[in-house]
Amino acid sequence: MRLDDYIEELEPDEEAERRRLAKEKSYAITDHLEDFERNFEQSLSGDTLVGSTAPSIFVGRSNYPDIPIGLLSPVGDEDRAEEYVTDGKWYQQGYAIDDVLQRRTGLLNSSKSANVDSPSIASRLAPSVDDVWDGFVGVQREVAISDRPVDLEIGLDDTPDLGLDAGTDVATPRGPRASAKNADLRENPHVPRAVKKTLEDDDWQAQGAMTYLYRRGFDVYEINSILSAGALGETKQRRLVPTRWSITAVDDTVGKFVRGGIRTNPSINEVQVWANEYMGNRYWIVLAPGRWEFELVEMKAPGSIWNPDPHDAVWMASASEGYEGRTGYVEETAGAYYAARLGVLEHLESIGRQAKCLVLREVSDDYWAPVGVWQVRESVRNAFDGPPGSADGNGPDGRESIAGEYGEAETFHDAVAHVAQQLPVSYQRLRRKSELAAGLQSSLDAFSSGT
Repeated sequence: MRLDDYIEELEPDEEAERRRLAKEKSYAITDHLEDFERNFEQSLSGDTLVGSTAPSIFVGRSNYPDIPIGLLSPVGDEDRAEEYVTDGKWYQQGYAIDDVLQRRTGLLNSSKSANVDSPSIASRLAPSVDDVWDGFVGVQREVAISDRPVDLEIGLDDTPDLGLDAGTDVATPRGPRASAKNADLRENPHVPRAVKKTLEDDDWQAQGAMTYLYRRGFDVYEINSILSAGALGETKQRRLVPTRWSITAVDDTVGKFVRGGIRTNPSINEVQVWANEYMGNRYWIVLAPGRWEFELVEMKAPGSIWNPDPHDAVWMASASEGYEGRTGYVEETAGAYYAARLGVLEHLESIGRQAKCLVLREVSDDYWAPVGVWQVRESVRNAFDGPPGSADGNGPDGRESIAGEYGEAETFHDAVAHVAQQLPVSYQRLRRKSELAAGLQSSLDAFSSGT
C-alpha cells in the first residue's frame, strides 16, 4: 500500500480561515475549554496526569516523517472514556456539531515527536517501529490495539495549549495539547485475538490484515487506529501513519475488498433513490441497474467554512470510477469519496446486488465546523435504513421533505431530474460536473432496461 497516495494538503491560510469561522459560529467552545482547564488543574499531581484513561490515539502529519504522536485522554471524565472515541455510535446517538466539539475539547492530546520508522528522531539507527513496545511509542501502540480504554500515567513537560484545531473534512477536531515526557501503563491492555494474529504474522501485508479484521467484525474506526499506530503490515514495513491518511487508506482498502465481492452479483432491477440529512449535510443516493459504477458530486454553499466568500457561487467537486475502479487518488472530494463509496458498497453487499450509483452531497452553511469524514460514512450507511424514499431510519435531523418524496423511479434520468429540483445548482450545471448525469441522454435505454 502506497500511503503517500492518500496525502492531501491545504494551504495554511485556508486552514486558518476555517478555524476562525468555526470559532465565530459557536461561543460554546470557549465554555468547553474553560471546563477542561478546571478539570485539568484538579487531575494534575506535580507534572503528572494521574488517573488518566486513554481510549484513542492521534498521529499528526506536520513535518513528516518526523511527526507528532499523541495519546488522547478525557480529563475529569475518565469513567466515560469510551464515549470520546469517534465511531458510528455518535450518529446513532444524534450528536450535533456542538456535541462533537465538546467531546474533542475534553480530550487532552499528550504528544511527543517521533519518526514514522523509528521511535526516536534522534537516531536513524534506532529499531524500526515493529520492534517497539516500550516508551511513549510502545504505550501508544498498546492503547491503539486494545479493545477498551487503557489506564495510564502521563508525565507532562508543560501546561496544555488551550485551543481548538477545527480539524479537516477527514479527521475530527482536536482540543488542548501538551508536550509529554513519558507515559506508563497502569494495567495490561486487553487485545482481541484477531489483532494478535495480525501482529504475529510477519509476512501479512497491510491490505490483507485490514480486510481480515473487517471480516472478523472490526469496523473501520478500530482498524484505522491500529494502522495509524504502525501495527499492521509486513513486519519490516510497519510505520506510524498520520491519522488523516490512515482514515482514508482504510476506507479505500476495505471498499476495494467489498467491491471485489459484489462485481459478480446480479444487478438491482429498478432505479432507487435514497436520502438522508445530518449536521447540515444533505445526501441523495441514486442506484440504477447495471454494472458497478460510482460517482460522488459535492456542492458547498457560499459563506460557509468550505466556501468562505459569500459572493461566490456554489462550489462543486466530483470524482468517479467505473467497473474496474480507480487508478489514482481522488483529489477534489478526497476522503469523503472513499467514505461514501464504502457506505454504498456495504449496502449492495448486504442485498447481494451491484448497481450504478450517483451520490449527491449538499453542504449547507449549517455545517459550520468540520467534524470529520465519519459523518459522511454514517450518513450514507444509514440512508439505506427502511424502504427507498422512506424517512424511517434516517438521521437525527432527517426530514420528510428530503426522503419522503422519492423511492423507485422509472429511469435514472427521471430520478436525477427530480432530485435536481432540490439542489442548490441547476440541473444543467450538475450535468456539466457529473459524468453519470452527463451521460443520461445517450444511455437512458440502458438504465431503464437493466443492461
